[in-house]
Amino acid sequence: MSFLLSLSRWIDAINEKIGLAVSWALLGAVLICSGNALIRYIFNRSSNAWLEIQWYLFALMFLLAASYTLKRNEHVRIDVIAGRLSKRAQAWIDILGTVFFLLPMVLIILYYSIPYALLSFQGQELSSNSGGLLLWPAKMMIPVGFAMLALQGLSELIKRIGFLAGRVDASVLEKQVATPEEEIEAIKAANQLK
Repeated sequence: MSFLLSLSRWIDAINEKIGLAVSWALLGAVLICSGNALIRYIFNRSSNAWLEIQWYLFALMFLLAASYTLKRNEHVRIDVIAGRLSKRAQAWIDILGTVFFLLPMVLIILYYSIPYALLSFQGQELSSNSGGLLLWPAKMMIPVGFAMLALQGLSELIKRIGFLAGRVDASVLEKQVATPEEEIEAIKAANQLK
């Protein structure tokens, strides 16, 4: 069990770093979108490449942040029912949901998306839009994102089993979201560093 818990911590650390790095893609998408809109209205110019890079960044954020969201336990769930159950019952619900729903769905998507992305890469597929970009980088994000989601699902499964075995604290079942007070303190601390 110690090896599995170490593996879980390693997966969590990778997804934490990826999640924080991907947050910069949001800033990039906002800047590109704003810049493109300004150029289009001021100079009456635009480029399909700029439009496509926006959806590349959106795909990057969505696909790579899914595992980060699962790690932080901020994914969509039915807390109306599960929230009233004991922590052990919640852990069992998470285990069954991961084994029977999350992992099979992720594996099916990986099965179909890997050849899809490889075919696009081998053919150096381009956008059909004039001035468009290569498509294979966006298509490669699909298997990469779902592979990271599969790994995080495995990590969550390990943590839930560890909790049931008494090797992991119940805090793994809690959302890792900051309270408004914690967010205000973090903003104040960041402003003091400037």
